[in-house]
Order: sequence, then structure tokens, then C-alpha cells
Amino acid sequence: MERKVALVTGAGRGIGKGIALAFARSGYDVCVNYNQSAEKAEEVAREILSFGVRAEAVQANIATMDGVESLFEQFSSRFGRLDVHVNNSGITRMKPFLETTPELFDEVFNTDMKGLYFCSQQAARLMARNRTSGVIIQISSNHSEGTWSNSTVYAAAKAGVNKLTKNMALDLAPHGIRVVGIAPGYTNNSWVDGSERVTKIIENISSRIPLGRYCTPQEVGDAAVFLASDSAGYMTGTTIFMDGGALLPVWAERGYNG
Repeated sequence: MERKVALVTGAGRGIGKGIALAFARSGYDVCVNYNQSAEKAEEVAREILSFGVRAEAVQANIATMDGVESLFEQFSSRFGRLDVHVNNSGITRMKPFLETTPELFDEVFNTDMKGLYFCSQQAARLMARNRTSGVIIQISSNHSEGTWSNSTVYAAAKAGVNKLTKNMALDLAPHGIRVVGIAPGYTNNSWVDGSERVTKIIENISSRIPLGRYCTPQEVGDAAVFLASDSAGYMTGTTIFMDGGALLPVWAERGYNG
């Protein structure tokens, strides 16, 4: 039986790496997309090979239309079929609203929204052409609903991703393609270097998260595999939040008991 294939953007590190490895553990061949982290992406691909599946690292900057087209040209020539596409690539930029520039706005939206949009379109076209009942997974953020300072651009982009997930799901349902999202909160990404300064930051933030810790890339990966599976076959147009309860009310801390 031919193995299924997953394409994960921004898979050279962090959440993308966790997702790529999770699909490999589940028996998928995996295309590891990266923009600049070639060495790390190749390391991820080698690790994936240890699971007895196929892996290739493919460079493409999905913030540009040329990059999106290049990614899918390379992918199609190397893999052919596509069962799961994960839009993980994203840029986080924080700036006070009064200081935000058009350049910062474009930098975030070109990757987090425009790139995601047209990667989804290319993926859906390939799935529809091959008559594959595929799954497109959007990696959003709890910023899409939570309100933090200096986040007007990033939060707006992620809120747009959640709404796009709904509308895409409606348009693609006749093709048998499901569209779902994952909105992580604080996650142990590559910036978590074990230094005393970073450790104190993590401890401080974790103390305000109901579950008391950060999410891990592997947990996001496991959620993505579940959403792509037959067990989630009736789920489309929805985004699940993985933030340890960070968006839950804090009335209890203020003495409110209903």
C-alpha cells in the first residue's frame, strides 16, 4: 500500500519540526519545507528517515508567490501525491500600534496570511486533481482570541487564519477536503535555550497558565496527526486551542466564586 504524504512548511525547527516528526512516526512520507534553516531542515529529514519513511527537505520562501509556486513545483516532482498539508510557517513581530510600519505589517501578513492562503490553494488544487480526500491544517495562535499588547498585526493575521479555515472548509467540502486549525499558546520552541534568564521567563509565564507549563512541539504534532486521521473525519472548519487554559478567565484568582 502506498504511504500517505505530508507537507509541512517551516519544518526545520520548533513546532514545524514537531509536526513533521509526528507524521513520520505515524508512517507518513514527509516533505520538510524551510526558508533559511537548511542545516536544521536536513537534520529533521535525517531523523525522519530513521522511522523507515521517506523524507526530503525543500527550500522555498512562502512569503512570496514565486516561493509558493517553487515549493509546489518541487514537491510535485518529488512526491506526486499529497494527503496532508500543514501551514506552519509564520512570523511573530511585536510592536506598539503607534509605531507599526507598513514594512512590518507586510512582513507578517505576507507569510502568516498571504503565504498560508496560496499554499492552501496550491495544496487543495493538487488534492482535487488527484481526487485525494486530503486534509489542510492551519497553525494559528491563541493570539487570535486573546488580547496582548503590541500584537495588533500578529493577532489580526491569526484571527484571519481562523476565519479562513471556516470559509475554506465550506468551499472544499465538495472535493472531500477537510480544513482544520490548531491554535497553540506558549510553546517550547527553539528560543528555549536553558539559560537562567529564559528559565525565569518560562517559570513566570507558566505560573499564570492553568496547566502550569508550556506546550511542546510534539504535542502539537500529535494533535495534527489526530486531526488528519479518520478519527477526526467529521471535523472541518474548526480550530482547536492548545494553550493549557491560558485564555480561561482568572476570576478565581480575584476571589470571584460565581
